[in-house]
Amino acid sequence: MKKLLMIPGPTPVVDSIREQMARDTVAFGDPGFIDDFKQVLKDLKELWSCDGEAFVVAGSGSLAMEMALANTLQAGDKLLLASNGFFGDRFIEIAERKGIDLTLLQAEWGQTITPEQVDDKLKDGGFKAVALTQVDTSTGVLAPVRQIGEVVAKYDDVLFIVDGVCSVGGEPVDLEADQIDVLFTGSQKAFGVCPGLMMLWANQKSLARREALGQIPEYYCDYQKWLPIMQDPAKYFATPPINLIWALQESIRLMKQEGLEQRYQRHEKNAKAMQQAFEAIGFRILADKDHRAHTLSNLLYPAGIDDLAFRTKLAEEGVQAAGGVGQYAGKMLRVGHMGNADQHTMIATLAALERTMKHFQSDFELGRGVSAYLSALEQS
Repeated sequence: MKKLLMIPGPTPVVDSIREQMARDTVAFGDPGFIDDFKQVLKDLKELWSCDGEAFVVAGSGSLAMEMALANTLQAGDKLLLASNGFFGDRFIEIAERKGIDLTLLQAEWGQTITPEQVDDKLKDGGFKAVALTQVDTSTGVLAPVRQIGEVVAKYDDVLFIVDGVCSVGGEPVDLEADQIDVLFTGSQKAFGVCPGLMMLWANQKSLARREALGQIPEYYCDYQKWLPIMQDPAKYFATPPINLIWALQESIRLMKQEGLEQRYQRHEKNAKAMQQAFEAIGFRILADKDHRAHTLSNLLYPAGIDDLAFRTKLAEEGVQAAGGVGQYAGKMLRVGHMGNADQHTMIATLAALERTMKHFQSDFELGRGVSAYLSALEQS
């Protein structure tokens, strides 16, 4: 049985993107590939309003996270981390290893750090950067990036770093409009590409900060190693993942064809319908209703449901979903609904969830989730 991949990432890869992975690989100096790479970089900068540089590098979102801090801060610099969950907390160890002076604002899981909290901390002075995860996949919380960006922008020497791994391409975010200095993501989430690429946008202000730092300890993730290649992909530093870059190019083509605003609206409309369906099935959603992500949902089980047994049965019914992490390990089901997954996929996922729930609760009424989803779409 073919299993639908409905975890928070990787997400389903559509045929036209997958076909790019199957192309005959060419030399990274091939003129056609160089032109394609240039177009990818141009599109990334234009679509997300970057006046500096876009970096496309082989690696995961975690590499991008380290790249963001490595090129922005040095030992002793003060960083304000606004964390909404497990993956926001990942900044902590990176900062500690670099000797960065970290101040932590940590939200209760399911809630979000507010602009007022950030402002109150920044008033203490001396900070060089604020880091925030727009969508933390451990909690399904969507942070108020624009409002926090407005706060950070009041402090001239403070850079705003946004982890957009589970948001870029699915949630509204824009370097200029949201006053972001560094934004990063991975290929396997809302872009709908196979894992293996990190993308990072650095505006002119953040590039100037990197220049002022001089030599940094990091090698592979140093902006200055990659800038010559991003400005002219005919140059070489490390081998680019050629077929992944073609796949990314096709993903961007699909985004441009749909339109970013229309894509954001589709994600929001679909997420709200899915979340109504999940609640109709009997799940409770962890994230506060006013701060729910549109790229995934984090579902708390009804009483008496065993996590591993449920996910095992769900896989037998044809859907792969993820378990919880951190304090919600064994208590949560995480379902992705982002990227290029369509309504047929969503309905099939809900039907599999219903069949699985029926297995554990014999009196469960089939059709509740699918009906709630369709009704919500009709009313939206």
